[in-house]
Amino acid sequence: MAIEKNKEYIVKILDNGYEGEGIAKIDNFTIFVPGAIQGEKCKILIVKVNKSFAYGKILDVLEKSEKRQETDCNTYKRCGGCDLRHIDYKYTLKMKQDIVQNLINKTLKKNIEVKPTIGMEKPYYYRNKLQYPIGEAENGKAIMGVYAKRTHEIIPVQNCLIQNVEAQNVANELLYLINEMGISAYNEKTQKGKVRHIVVKIGVHTNEIMCIIVTNEEKIPNEEMIVQKLVKKCPNVKTIIKNVNNRNTNVILGNRDVVLYGNGHIQDTLGEYTFNIYPMSFYQTNPIQTEVLYNKAIEYANLKKEDVLCDLYCGIGTIGIFASKYVKSVFGIEIVEEAIEAAKENAKMNGVDNIEFMTGDVEQVFGKMLKEKNITPTVIIVDPPRKGLDTTTIDTLLNLEVSRLVYVSCNPATMARDLKLLEKKYEVKEIQPVDMFPFTSHVECVSVLNLKKTV
Repeated sequence: MAIEKNKEYIVKILDNGYEGEGIAKIDNFTIFVPGAIQGEKCKILIVKVNKSFAYGKILDVLEKSEKRQETDCNTYKRCGGCDLRHIDYKYTLKMKQDIVQNLINKTLKKNIEVKPTIGMEKPYYYRNKLQYPIGEAENGKAIMGVYAKRTHEIIPVQNCLIQNVEAQNVANELLYLINEMGISAYNEKTQKGKVRHIVVKIGVHTNEIMCIIVTNEEKIPNEEMIVQKLVKKCPNVKTIIKNVNNRNTNVILGNRDVVLYGNGHIQDTLGEYTFNIYPMSFYQTNPIQTEVLYNKAIEYANLKKEDVLCDLYCGIGTIGIFASKYVKSVFGIEIVEEAIEAAKENAKMNGVDNIEFMTGDVEQVFGKMLKEKNITPTVIIVDPPRKGLDTTTIDTLLNLEVSRLVYVSCNPATMARDLKLLEKKYEVKEIQPVDMFPFTSHVECVSVLNLKKTV
């Protein structure tokens, strides 16, 4: 039968999908039901119909899963952040393992049993970076929060269960000062108003805090007063930066930073190392699980003192610096120039002298670096963005035939695609999911590949 929009149906949830949504079938026609859990029976309303699938909205859960739990967040139903908050945490770890396993089963030639997801003992208040849009309430006051799902409507947030508590307090205080000074919020439609976003970064092991005020204009009123009051109220704020972004864009940060207070960066520690963090630096947002992830990557790399390691998409040098004490030398590549400058600083600050960094797109400079520096790597670690590896880099990896290749991924779909291509010469030995973002559908993975033995 034809599935009709705005019509109600009763369905059995057969599985959960890649983003945690429930999957049902009506006459073999797929229905995606956000918020539903495998095994549940739900009354749904069809809200969208495509040629081969439809979306349904839960009206009532007629038979609940034992894995369903009451949500502890007031904004959960409207916020697009923690999309698995209605599910028992331990079961979400199993769901993430299954998501990766299903992708691997469909993609790779060899059967690999994905390991159980490594979760957190306390999966709350884990984020070290907060970035909230600023908007205007009906009373003209500035409000701060998160966008409602698939909209740019701001849901006010004062206490988020995954944000660092002190970072949240700093953001709340800054919003208070913005309103106290009568500073206008940015309006996306008119492109008028002064403050667009508040970004707060915290070093969770050092308690150093960076506050970034993203503005639409070069000058904001009373900025000196804001700095004085914020630092007095929040003494762990070590630097305050005005980031100017007057483009009509969804990108949060602009290209121009003005340091209003401090030296423009903060520090945090990971393991035995200290790292400088700048406004544009990529630094993993869950530091507890980052150590788990990096230690697993280094364990999988099985590093030896004579090894030459290439660290592709190295960011501010975290993985390479972690690995440096185990190998002869490390070479890192990263496209963001500020990140490479920070990586060089971080290596120097930590007394690491067997590591070199190069700025550029991995696709364009990896092969060039190998030739110019006459490098023959024995181990490679890649940590690409969500889009995964490009074909040029994959071809280079296939031609290099290194003995060990470790793939750190923030997107299991592109990881599976890339592993399939690398199977031509490498054997995928293990895949370990790590829960970097509890109660969300995101999962990071570490995969280890060994060069196939030629007969």
